Amino acid sequence: MKLIGINGGTFDPIHYGHLRPALEVQQHLGLDRVLFVPCYQPVHRALPQVSAEQRCAMIELAIENQPTFTLEKIEIERGGPSYMVDTLDSLKQREPEACLVLMMGTDTFSQFHRWQNWQGILKLANLAIMHRPGEVLPSEGEVGKIYQSHQVAQLTQASGQIVDMAVTQLEISSTMVRQQIKDGHTADYLLPSNVMEFIQKHGLYQ
Repeated sequence: MKLIGINGGTFDPIHYGHLRPALEVQQHLGLDRVLFVPCYQPVHRALPQVSAEQRCAMIELAIENQPTFTLEKIEIERGGPSYMVDTLDSLKQREPEACLVLMMGTDTFSQFHRWQNWQGILKLANLAIMHRPGEVLPSEGEVGKIYQSHQVAQLTQASGQIVDMAVTQLEISSTMVRQQIKDGHTADYLLPSNVMEFIQKHGLYQ
């Protein structure tokens, strides 16, 4: 079965904190591809500071040397609020035989029970929860029940399962990168150099 990782977010801008964990999940689970899916209009956070086209351009630059990483513009092209259940449904229709693996960190997963139709997400895909080594995943509350009832050691079916894995979680955020640039500092070594060059060339986040 083809395994396709789904890595969604605003990517405003994309940085190494997005890239390295995605690579480790791909290697750990043997994913054939990882789709980077920038949202058009986020539901749970503020609007991106730069255009969708600019965010897509930065993603393409960041992943250009990793042939198994792909930019997927499905949410950009759809427009409006970006709901992952709709995205997964469209991707599943496109590749019905594929196993979709939705990747997220523990902070994101802690709010998973508040997502639009989270039950539908688990019918369409598996989840890969990325966490720091030794970090304990939720065991209480609604999200704890979801984790306990779907958690497995390894994926054995096309949807409905949750795996977790320790990854190198870099203490980098897009907010940090934007603030560095706004303050007149360089964001070198926080994100790929070609992305930093794009930001400087177009005067972004200043």
